[in-house]
Amino acid sequence: MKPREITLSTTPKSEDLTSLRLGDIVYLDGLMYTAREGVYMRALEDRANIPMELPSESAANFHCSPAAAIRPDGSFDMGAVTATASFRFARWLPDWMARTGAKLIIGKGGMSSKDYRSYFVPNRAIYLSTVGYGTGALLGRGVENVEAVHWNEELGLAQAMWVIRCKRMGPFIVASDLDGNCLFERENERIGKTLEHVYKGTRPATLKRFGETDDRKDELIG
Repeated sequence: MKPREITLSTTPKSEDLTSLRLGDIVYLDGLMYTAREGVYMRALEDRANIPMELPSESAANFHCSPAAAIRPDGSFDMGAVTATASFRFARWLPDWMARTGAKLIIGKGGMSSKDYRSYFVPNRAIYLSTVGYGTGALLGRGVENVEAVHWNEELGLAQAMWVIRCKRMGPFIVASDLDGNCLFERENERIGKTLEHVYKGTRPATLKRFGETDDRKDELIG
């Protein structure tokens, strides 16, 4: 079935989140902010005041290190916006979502259904994943304006809290739902059931590199 394409506000209504299905393609409109370990530690561990009204201004937290700079006149230059792997920030997410009301966590690679059920479901939040690699320039086309950057002097440009106004930024894929189901786990299970058929009847390799095999039972996991 062809995935649905949905345009979603960065301050989504509850019914908008309820309607999302695993595998839906989402484009985002509105204010988005970047926050990763530097912002989490400053806000949650150092108890610094968050310099935005959350979630009324934005409920969308992008795990991202933008290719951005602050010009001498104080204006901003932002090109690519490249997602980073979200699993590295999982331990901060329950407190962050509870404090900020974040409903959309956006990043790369996703997390496990255990994480979704433990962290996301109690906060009625959804995980959106980038689609493929090398999409930073594509996502950058969705940046209408950089509204502000916070804590750049304390944290540096990569870890700072960038506030981005976006218009049809995407595509992102719905990787979790409000029940805590995980798209990647679901698809891996489906693929695993047919993988033996792919190997069936193949001719064994004449020369093998270390660890290379056509028998799944022999696969070497480092």
